[in-house]
Amino acid sequence: MIGPALVAGVAYLDPGNVASNMTAGAKYGYLLVWVVVLGNVMAWLIQYLSAKLGIVTGQSLPEALGHRMKNRWGRRAYWLQAELVAMATDIAEVIGGAVALNLLFNIPLVWGGVITGAVSIVLLMVQTRRGARSFEFVVIGLIAIIAIGFTFGVFVAPPDAAGVAAGLVPRFEDTGSVLLAASILGATIMPHAIYAHSALSRDRFAPPKPHPNSPEPLANDGAHGTSTSLATLRGISTARLLSATRWDVTIAMAIAGTVNLCILLLAAANLAGVPGTDTLEGAYAALYTGIGPVVATLFAVGLLASGLASTSVGAYAGAEIMNGLLKIRIPLIARRLVTLIPALAILAIGVDPTLALVLSQVVLSFGIPFALVPLVALTAQRNLLGAFRNRIITTIAGIAASLFLIALNAVLLWLLFTGA
Repeated sequence: MIGPALVAGVAYLDPGNVASNMTAGAKYGYLLVWVVVLGNVMAWLIQYLSAKLGIVTGQSLPEALGHRMKNRWGRRAYWLQAELVAMATDIAEVIGGAVALNLLFNIPLVWGGVITGAVSIVLLMVQTRRGARSFEFVVIGLIAIIAIGFTFGVFVAPPDAAGVAAGLVPRFEDTGSVLLAASILGATIMPHAIYAHSALSRDRFAPPKPHPNSPEPLANDGAHGTSTSLATLRGISTARLLSATRWDVTIAMAIAGTVNLCILLLAAANLAGVPGTDTLEGAYAALYTGIGPVVATLFAVGLLASGLASTSVGAYAGAEIMNGLLKIRIPLIARRLVTLIPALAILAIGVDPTLALVLSQVVLSFGIPFALVPLVALTAQRNLLGAFRNRIITTIAGIAASLFLIALNAVLLWLLFTGA
């Protein structure tokens, strides 16, 4: 039963995470350790709620919203913001893969973006032709590469324990630290991962939907020789699935949280105060010089694997958003070809790749409330989830997370536009 959360969780290990955490560590040392930890705790709750919605209802979050949003223009407006979030994700993943290929093989960034896009199309073909399970195995393999690539350096050059402990105290230093905090949270709690996880769980676990005019079928329970409603059997099965899903989400978030924290700690311990290390290229050069070529090469390999793995999940999420909200189904490969264009354009005009990655994560941060608030509201409804609806404490935690993220974005906007 393990798998969907690991696939969705690769979104927490994309190049945007690498850029945000590496930049945070290089610029502010251990200051934002608490943001990474807090983001991962909130991510556990959010991803579990997303999976629960897909398992219990047999609908993804975009589908559930599409059925309930009767106003056509309101539904289209919601789709537009969700689509922009998915496109920001695509941009981050392709740029990250291009930077990694440039670091490893000196391939020009534009051609690196083309290669990253081509490999992502191959991964999507695996999902389309071989099914979800084969796709899961490929992605989990890439996750293993990512984990090794980004954690190895921490063991070679370990961080200062006192500095890590001090970083657990919530605080900011200036506008730049708030911007990076929003970027880290946008990269950690990714809206497209919320949309994708509900769809992945639906496709893997949800029972087949009976015809609306057919009666509720009955099944013999075998033990007592009596007939039990299929709904009852599904209730037992659903409870077991949700229990397994909690383990699935826990494993996925433990991996993602550990890797993200290691990226920040690696930068804080070895790159803080070193000129030019607030970019991926500068960080790679500093790691190569300061710690050695092995650590630097593994870092670049991890960055490449993160771009390749997460770009396919982003395309899957984007297709689900369009289908669920607009009832328009575009083949995954065709969508991947279209969404490559903005990323390749950014690379072609010479925008700093690391800056583009960080800003893309800020865009994702602003998309979080639009996915999170409806998710918490839907999973709290008895008429939708029945006995599996949220407990009161779960709903309160979801509301608190939503308010925190909305407040952070509001503060970020105020600081940026006032120049404070």
